[in-house]
Amino acid sequence: MNRRRFLSQSLAGASAGVALSTLHARAFAAAGDKPKRVALIGSGWYGKSDLLRLVQVSPVEVVSLCDVDKNMVAEAAELVATRQASKKKPRTYGDYRELLKEKDVDIVLVDTPDHWHALPAIAAMEMGADVWVQKPIGVDIAEGKAMLDAARKHKRVVQVGTQRRSTPHLIQARDRIIKEGKLGKIALVEIYCYYHMRAKENPPDSTPPDYLDYEMWTGPAPLKPYNSLVHPRRWRAFNEYGNGIVGDMCVHMLDMVRWMMDLGWPQRIESSGGILVDKNSRANISDTQTATFDFGDLPIVWTHRSWGAPPDPQYPWGATFYGDKGTLRASVNSYDFKPMGGGQAEHVDVKMELEEFPEDKTEKDLEKHVAPAIRGHMKDFLACIESRNKPVADIEQGHISTTSCILANLSMQLGRSLTWDSAAHKIVNDDAANKLLKRPYRAPWKHPADA
Repeated sequence: MNRRRFLSQSLAGASAGVALSTLHARAFAAAGDKPKRVALIGSGWYGKSDLLRLVQVSPVEVVSLCDVDKNMVAEAAELVATRQASKKKPRTYGDYRELLKEKDVDIVLVDTPDHWHALPAIAAMEMGADVWVQKPIGVDIAEGKAMLDAARKHKRVVQVGTQRRSTPHLIQARDRIIKEGKLGKIALVEIYCYYHMRAKENPPDSTPPDYLDYEMWTGPAPLKPYNSLVHPRRWRAFNEYGNGIVGDMCVHMLDMVRWMMDLGWPQRIESSGGILVDKNSRANISDTQTATFDFGDLPIVWTHRSWGAPPDPQYPWGATFYGDKGTLRASVNSYDFKPMGGGQAEHVDVKMELEEFPEDKTEKDLEKHVAPAIRGHMKDFLACIESRNKPVADIEQGHISTTSCILANLSMQLGRSLTWDSAAHKIVNDDAANKLLKRPYRAPWKHPADA
């Protein structure tokens, strides 16, 4: 009996009073599998969230943690020891290269800031590990191509953290509404984020705290004077370390729409916006931006504002699909289908799994409504590690969604639309734009496209 069938039957026959996380562990152990050895690079907020969801669905052994913040990695090690079956405390490192030198892990999770995704992910693939990497997969397009090439060269399974593809109610919306044709011809999709998530403070530069290796934290990015805004979570306010709200939030919704509608590359990207309202804070990302991703007969239009009120308070971050037979709104919290002509509407809310996984109730900073999606994403990742098939958010899909969002920012920066040639992997007839596909790396770090 193969492992997946055994797991399915074990879960189906279990009593409702036993936590599903325990059942997963029993099923895998009974199947005689040696636990996968896991390392986490980037042990902050979402690193712990991702890792602990993996621990919930498989009896992995977390052997190593890495972070440039000594306090953060020590806290994570204590927490992991309480949550994994062995109760062992993982080894801790401040440099991912030292962790990977051990060559004793099967799975590496990369949950660093965006400017640190490419190098450790590629190094882990080269070492022989399968990789989970957070979105967006990199800060420039050449990084993403290098990551895709490395995954294929080394035959690694790489799952990107675009977990909308594994969100149960969104899978239902795709299958019951879109795939069944209830929207009819979809000729416009709007995606959007109206969260007030952009940093608004303007603290002075200061000396880095003694527990943070700021030189290593900066890595290949430009070395700027330390500012308390950048660590631990508000580095996204700076273009040096990411791609702003488009790179953070649009990538999720664009990827979700592409998956739901089975779309590939956009043909043309156009974006405009800037800092139109909040001109006093230190943040240098846009507070207002629109972008149009042209998929031929389907435009997908992104809008974000980090100020003002959302048009629909029930959907401050999400997607609206407009068809000639109906409209579908979808978000991490719910979906709403409304047919034309007064037919049967449908509303479905996210189902949190707090009884099945009671540790979710007390876990610090956990997005409880997202935890089921991460667990589903991890299960898909594990199944593909076994089968060696591509996961639902394969690195190629992550590269397409990430590249599209970076192109939107480049369009806004340059003030013109960009036509993308996916076969040649370059912008058509635009030498100036193509020079921006790869950011310069700070020495001694070398860009993976130059390796």
